[in-house]
Amino acid sequence: MNNKATTKQKVTERAQVPGTASKEGPRGRLIVVEGIDGSGKSTQLHLLDKWLRHLGLMVFNTEWNSSEVVKEITSKGKKKALLTPTTFSLLHATDFADRFERNVHPLMRAGYFVLADRYIYTAYARDAVRGCNPKWVRKIYAFATKPDLAFYFHVPVDIAVKRILTGRPKLKYYEAGMDLNLSNDEYESYRIFQSRIIEEYKGMAPKEGFRVMDGTLDIELQQKIMRRQVLELLPPAVATIASRELSAE
Repeated sequence: MNNKATTKQKVTERAQVPGTASKEGPRGRLIVVEGIDGSGKSTQLHLLDKWLRHLGLMVFNTEWNSSEVVKEITSKGKKKALLTPTTFSLLHATDFADRFERNVHPLMRAGYFVLADRYIYTAYARDAVRGCNPKWVRKIYAFATKPDLAFYFHVPVDIAVKRILTGRPKLKYYEAGMDLNLSNDEYESYRIFQSRIIEEYKGMAPKEGFRVMDGTLDIELQQKIMRRQVLELLPPAVATIASRELSAE
């Protein structure tokens, strides 16, 4: 009798190891990065992806506004500057819902580490700044799974805009918040718009349990800090190996 109980306990424990498949519910992990454009979050998520794959874990990436369901119509609306704050909000919510249903939720159930470049917090911040009712926005995303880890990369606006313009000649219309008539100058509009988004993130940070990252630090140092915090989500055996590797660096 005791042997059967012990065996059953071991099977149950094995089924509950993070990052392993289970029919009982989500057993994977969800890690998200947030921050204004130019904060360096995408670079850090890419490096984290490579590290998790190196450790032999199943990984899936998902990006904000990447669903094929609304990608074309969103693109057309942006090009013609026809999107109102409410329309913009609903299109992004549709995009998110499609990706969540098709990828995020089922892959977490299958034991994947899902890495999200922006999550519901992007909508909370941007939509609030654009004038949407915060309670209404949160209600739209009420079905979303709470992340196991949410990293917020904080950088001053001036540094962010320099990084963006290094890779392309000018700011995008909605990226700069030109639809809000904050300023006729796109750079000044960007500073005002993104500064307001930063304030929204700051307000969310303690409530949502963000791991706040200094986006001005050296890229390798940021990644090392990030990986050490992700250790807590890894299966014990993998975490032991990963911890040794990090200590040896």
